[in-house]
Amino acid sequence: MDTRYQDEAAFHNQAYADNVRQVTKKYYVATVASSQHYRQYLEANCRGKRVLEYGCGENSYAIFMTKRDATVSAIDISDVAIKDCKERARKEGVDGIDFRVMNAEKLEYSDNTFDLVCGAAIIHHLEVDPALREIARVLKPSGSAIFREPLGYNPLFNLYRRLTPKLRTKDEHPLLMQDLALLNRHFEKVEITYYHLFTLLAVPVAKLPGGGAFLKAMNACDRWLFRYVAPMRRYAWTIIIEISQPKRTA
Repeated sequence: MDTRYQDEAAFHNQAYADNVRQVTKKYYVATVASSQHYRQYLEANCRGKRVLEYGCGENSYAIFMTKRDATVSAIDISDVAIKDCKERARKEGVDGIDFRVMNAEKLEYSDNTFDLVCGAAIIHHLEVDPALREIARVLKPSGSAIFREPLGYNPLFNLYRRLTPKLRTKDEHPLLMQDLALLNRHFEKVEITYYHLFTLLAVPVAKLPGGGAFLKAMNACDRWLFRYVAPMRRYAWTIIIEISQPKRTA
């Protein structure tokens, strides 16, 4: 087995077991807009479809989609994550989700299997080119995929990452522009939406009176900035990637 794969599996098993990333959750109040985009896309596109959740875990949408008449397969490198997902499904009385431990770069599915592939914070843990090749391979020609991922250019975010090395594996890498360029190698249609720069200012006040209004205002600033000042897009914390019309590459 590949050493990188073993290291990722061991890290995430320990992380899920110990809940080591609990400390970061206070920052995620700033990510409501991208979370809503991701959720709304799944809501609109999963019904009656065969879906692959590409990396499941504590933020899995497998149950959400199954309740909306999707046929869901969900994979993760961590057997602890798979066990936890199965237990949550059992508690909610949801049957029929095919949870499997699997290497996302070597999917154990046939070509043209899925209508939709989705994942949150997964691509940046992988070798991007082979991962995208596999996603394109298992998607039907009419299929689409959506991913929610971090970018790697903002100096403040990068400083935080350097100061908290125990919260991530040595191989994960927030996406760079050369990674995004690979999307066009494997998909005819690529759309990227940029999120979260000014919204980070709302983290300290989000739960105070007026905090919600301030967060909404910061989201509006981000929308304007990323729409009209293209060079600033690389400093976003998070992007939503929507891809379709998969290419078949060797």
